[in-house]
Amino acid sequence: CYNLLEVSLMVLERIDLYQYFGKKRREGLMGYLNVYAPKGCCVIEKPRKKPSILILAGGAYAHVSKREQEPVAFKFIAEGFCAFTLDYTCVPNAYYPTQLLEACMALAYIKENADKYELKEDKTVVAGFSAGGHLTAMLHCLYNEQVVLDYLGEKAKYCRPDAVILGYPVIYYKKDDPSHSVESLANGEEKVGEYLCMQKRVHKKVCPAFIFTTFSDISVPMEHSLKYATALRKNKIPFEMMVFEKGQHGLSVANELCGYKPSLIKPRVATWADQAINWLKERDFKIDVIS
Repeated sequence: CYNLLEVSLMVLERIDLYQYFGKKRREGLMGYLNVYAPKGCCVIEKPRKKPSILILAGGAYAHVSKREQEPVAFKFIAEGFCAFTLDYTCVPNAYYPTQLLEACMALAYIKENADKYELKEDKTVVAGFSAGGHLTAMLHCLYNEQVVLDYLGEKAKYCRPDAVILGYPVIYYKKDDPSHSVESLANGEEKVGEYLCMQKRVHKKVCPAFIFTTFSDISVPMEHSLKYATALRKNKIPFEMMVFEKGQHGLSVANELCGYKPSLIKPRVATWADQAINWLKERDFKIDVIS
């Protein structure tokens, strides 16, 4: 890991997760965590603990969308969060479970270094979009799978998120579905693809969730979100869900920062971020106030 830049109000780093955890990096693997850590307000010298957000961008497991990284990070940083984005390995350089293990390493790094970044260790939210939403759902449900325990040992205790945000997420594998993300992740193995249908993996120990999607999304139909929400409901897991009528797939924060054409700028859809932040603040995902 190495430090890129440190200025008075922000620490920026890029962490090599394989190096940090002492794991061998095979050719073609990524696993780099980008850190955006506010050091506090210039008029308040006393350190204040912050919540954190790990952002998992989409890209059909074929690439990692930059539009769903920094624009999301900036929104949450402005509300007192420390933000992290993960450049995870894409297909065909690796398949399941590599991406899950890299996401687990990212979350374990954040929680293990809570003091370094002045974080609340038990207030880390993971936000994922599209295929990154599927990866977030894997982290949501599979954090205690044997493959994770075998890989990270005692540090696997850090791999459970405290809340998740799922933005127009891919949830399941289906042959005639427009999204081929899970099929790609499973390397075409139908049994693996079926196992990675995340609505089937929800259990009673997963954390609360915030979900948003659009009625008009044809790339990842809203049924993905609905099936996941139904599974959460059956397991009595608290969640909040927003379904907007209009908006194509991949809107990110739906404003001019990430939208390079009018169809990607949707002010009503952009309200998801404020709603999610307020939902999180009700759960004490907020910066400490000095009395």
